[in-house]
Amino acid sequence: MRRADRLFLLIHALRGRRQAITAQQLAHTLEVSLRTIYRDVADLQRSGVPIEGEAGVGYLLRKGADIPPLMFNPDELEALVVGSRFVRAFGGERLGRGATAALLKIEAVLPPELRERSARTRIFAPELDNRIEASGLIDLLYGAVQERQVLRLLYRDGEARASRREIEPLCLSFWGGSWTLGAWCRLREDFRSFRPDRMVEQVLTGEVFVEGRERGLDAYLRSVGARGSD
Repeated sequence: MRRADRLFLLIHALRGRRQAITAQQLAHTLEVSLRTIYRDVADLQRSGVPIEGEAGVGYLLRKGADIPPLMFNPDELEALVVGSRFVRAFGGERLGRGATAALLKIEAVLPPELRERSARTRIFAPELDNRIEASGLIDLLYGAVQERQVLRLLYRDGEARASRREIEPLCLSFWGGSWTLGAWCRLREDFRSFRPDRMVEQVLTGEVFVEGRERGLDAYLRSVGARGSD
């Protein structure tokens, strides 16, 4: 095992623990000697990792410490860079800001060779001003999903027929060119998938719905293979 991988696993073993873990337990988990654990912990402490404790007592990460797992290989890093570009292009402003901030934090602590690799990736996802993602609609729908807020829609189907709906939004799905909003439709009393580009009006009602076993996300996902857009 590479030392970098071992240090990552050591930090991972300490994360989120309420009680100290002994060097013996760490050595058994990582399949290394006690001497190796003592040396690795000392090196991490000197590097600024907030590990508390000592040999014979056990070790803990200081309360509130947030040590991200940043031992990425080049392909993993490139996947993160490309993924963040797609989120910025198609995920709406809210998720786009989050993706940009996360990538900046990751790149800030990368070694130079990996930082260079992330800058050289040649897969792009251009942000276009005329997309619905730029209108704020995806942010509104995402907020409704997260907060379980009932939406009131004026919706046009594939034949341009308009209807008014009250829906319980459950998830957003991206199909490589268009979005759909999975929801329970109160008018149809069934699951439906709504395309944002066919929404003429959309209003948050302020009503919060409770997901039930028969009309929640799991039930929608079970049914979605058999149903198309409304």
